[in-house]
Amino acid sequence: MATIKDVASKAGVAVSTVSRVINSSGYVGEETKKRVLNAMKELRFRPSHIARGLVSGKTYTIGLIIPDIANPFFPEIARGVEDEAIKNNFNVILCNSDWKIDREKMYLSLLLEKWCDGVIIVGSRSEEIDLLRTLGDLPFVSMDRDISSAGHSVWVDNVLGGYTATKHLYSMGYRHVIHISGPLNAPSAVARRKGYELAVKEFALQSPVVVESDYRKSGGFTAVMSILDDSSKERFDAVFAGNDLMAIGVLHAANDRGICIGEELGVIGYDGIPESEDTFPSLTTMFQPGYEMGRRACELLLSEIATPSSRLIKEVFKAELKIRKSTKRS
Repeated sequence: MATIKDVASKAGVAVSTVSRVINSSGYVGEETKKRVLNAMKELRFRPSHIARGLVSGKTYTIGLIIPDIANPFFPEIARGVEDEAIKNNFNVILCNSDWKIDREKMYLSLLLEKWCDGVIIVGSRSEEIDLLRTLGDLPFVSMDRDISSAGHSVWVDNVLGGYTATKHLYSMGYRHVIHISGPLNAPSAVARRKGYELAVKEFALQSPVVVESDYRKSGGFTAVMSILDDSSKERFDAVFAGNDLMAIGVLHAANDRGICIGEELGVIGYDGIPESEDTFPSLTTMFQPGYEMGRRACELLLSEIATPSSRLIKEVFKAELKIRKSTKRS
């Protein structure tokens, strides 16, 4: 593999001249620059991002940590981040934490070793934020949680979203609403549960019934089946699932038991993934603008990388109610 010294020797220039060409720093005459570029091409020399970073102070690479690549909502965020990054000549290293704190910490350490210029972390918890604070001046943006006291943040008002979802079920005539939450170490799950509980209290529904699950289809399926099979449990006529995947699991369970969705059981999810339109019946959901959230998070991060600021920005989006057949009674 060719080195920068090989390029300098072939072009007949100093190593420092090659470095200036690679990093577009300092003056290099056009003829000299052409010789260096031709030498790089002939030797198939590819400058290391880390080596360039040592000179320029930037590697033009950012890290993105998401909690579940299998959930269609998070790839939408990743697309928004990547499109904005590419538009600004940055690369993205994508890491999937699988909701595991140890894996998140491992990826943060890895991204530091790769000399990333900044990090976007989705679904961040206090442990990660504490770790990020110890990293000194590394720019970061947190998504899906309000941490505006520590760094830039992009999130949806999940308390309002959970409230709106439960209120919609009430408006459609359902009175015994249970909530299947995501893992309660996830800030989004805690906030959606709070919104559900506020609505239950306001509309004098039955006492809150919350079953913690895992944000996956199988989790929603198992949670509902466990309640249906427990004769001691209070009957319910509606389910607010903490995300669409769990809501789809609820639909499968109801279909298996011959329960008429909409008429006998109202079901609402959260996220607005494309699959929610294709279920039978179609799933009512709280739509989150994942692509735009990812794009905005990247925009904030790149701005912080370019010009560090003490002014922390909190970008709050709203989830939009999409009414479909799973909450409609004839």
